[in-house]
Amino acid sequence: MSLGRYRNAGLFVLLGVLFGSSFVAIKAGLDALPPVFFAALRFDVAAPLLVAYAAWRYDDWIPRTRADFASLVVGAATIVAANNGLLFLGQRTITPAAASVMYGLNPILSPAFAFLLLGQRLDLRGIVGICLGLVGVVIIVQPSPETITSVSTVGQLYVLAAAAVIALGSVFMRRLDATVESIPLTGWAMALGALLLHIWSLALGESAAGTTPTTTLVLAVLVVAIPSTAAAYPIYFTLIRRIGPVRTNLVAYVVPVVAAVTGWLLLDEPVTLATAVGFCVVVAGVALLERRVVAAELARLSS
Repeated sequence: MSLGRYRNAGLFVLLGVLFGSSFVAIKAGLDALPPVFFAALRFDVAAPLLVAYAAWRYDDWIPRTRADFASLVVGAATIVAANNGLLFLGQRTITPAAASVMYGLNPILSPAFAFLLLGQRLDLRGIVGICLGLVGVVIIVQPSPETITSVSTVGQLYVLAAAAVIALGSVFMRRLDATVESIPLTGWAMALGALLLHIWSLALGESAAGTTPTTTLVLAVLVVAIPSTAAAYPIYFTLIRRIGPVRTNLVAYVVPVVAAVTGWLLLDEPVTLATAVGFCVVVAGVALLERRVVAAELARLSS
């Protein structure tokens, strides 16, 4: 294996750890902070860092064209604001492991939206893969007349909606063809998304007044904002450039393992049998949907 492949594999594992640990940090911070305000605070810290990095790293880091600004607005409204607001709302009542599995449906939902909105082809196996992913969701949620309005089920549906929003936003941004690089565009979208989240928080009547900044709370905010956002996003886009978006998005299936282990170790959060079985069914659906990529990776590992 070449040095470059070792480097890419190391970045892939690091990305899984950074994204997975964010679910645990979010859960810890929600004990003290209102959810949408906490989501906004994440980007209050991360956006300036990422924009400063973009200004240092790129010559053309300011949006200039109509497509750039359209992509910025779509990214801010969907991938940053709606996605994170729903995710933080949902994590109030479910474990980090369950949230990460539900959120990991993004690689399944994106092809479904691309098929519906962009006319991209899906063969029979791809359709079966998407259906398997949805079966995995049903296994985790276990909907029934008695549980459909429970707080845990509502939380799971919030996280599922967050995964759907980020998948939908990604498909829309693919159509806009922005000229500015991905990392600067993401930094600007975070800044605008933070403003939208603060407006949403005010509309909900949230307030962090009187919150005591304990060590746990400060660490939770810093972990979510810096390693899991400001550092993780550049790694994510670096891997997309080096190994492609499909292989990079397979990190969604490392994230639940990290979230489950860290949630159990740090917060004593249990991993239910339904979550474990649902995760396996979702992974089977993704393996079927992305079977060519999975087969190529298995062949690469065996060689």
